[in-house]
Amino acid sequence: MGNAFFVVWRESLEAFLIAGILYAWLQANDTTGKGKRALFIGLGAGVGLALLLGWALLTVQDELTGEALEIFQTATLFVAAGLITQMVLWMRKHGRTMKARLHADLAAARERSGYFGVAVVAALAVAREGAETVIFLYGMAQEGDLTPLWVGALAGFTGAWATAWLAAKSLARLNIALLLRLSSILLLVLASALLIAAIDRLIGAGYLPPLLDPVWDTSMLIDDTTKAGKLLADFSGYRARPALSSLLVWVAYWGVVLFAWRRTGRG
Repeated sequence: MGNAFFVVWRESLEAFLIAGILYAWLQANDTTGKGKRALFIGLGAGVGLALLLGWALLTVQDELTGEALEIFQTATLFVAAGLITQMVLWMRKHGRTMKARLHADLAAARERSGYFGVAVVAALAVAREGAETVIFLYGMAQEGDLTPLWVGALAGFTGAWATAWLAAKSLARLNIALLLRLSSILLLVLASALLIAAIDRLIGAGYLPPLLDPVWDTSMLIDDTTKAGKLLADFSGYRARPALSSLLVWVAYWGVVLFAWRRTGRG
């Protein structure tokens, strides 16, 4: 539940911020009201595209069985981990200029295609966030019960709306930039957990050798089969008795991420 809450909160907050930026630009540059109507149509279309992706994933899953289904679900974990990492690094590099980029895209789209262009920009911006959320949730659904997942997702969406509303109304001194930076780090931790979950599946299915299993045993300190230990494992990728293959992948992931983090910070 906590992972779903966090992911949906972050992705929904970005979507709300994007919608707010586009609305503010239209407020200042469109006196007819047609641009705002196009904006809301585009936002609805973006949500629809994300739901369509969710339907497609479930449809594909229903058509697969046995080993094919296991491969598909494992691949989804890898995709979800990769998308989280890419999104965080992209935001770190381009977040400071996102407002200017959206304004420029909106102005150019309106110039080329009129209010249809406004709807397209809004749809694509929100569809990206929504599609990422759908893939993240589908990946996390492979690891546990669906009820807490949906409860967490609904709570995350509500929390994102409240955060954006409070920031817009200045009812709370919310440092959105700081919240996004802190959540970026936590998202990378979650991405590493999804990656390790995928590696565990490959090892369990015999596609990847464990090399050495286990490397150590810390179950006396934190047992990842207990309720508290499983929460830690689901969020961070912690394993009380890790295989060497999993450790090597984890170290390689963080090595690449830390290198990219430093590079994107200079952009």
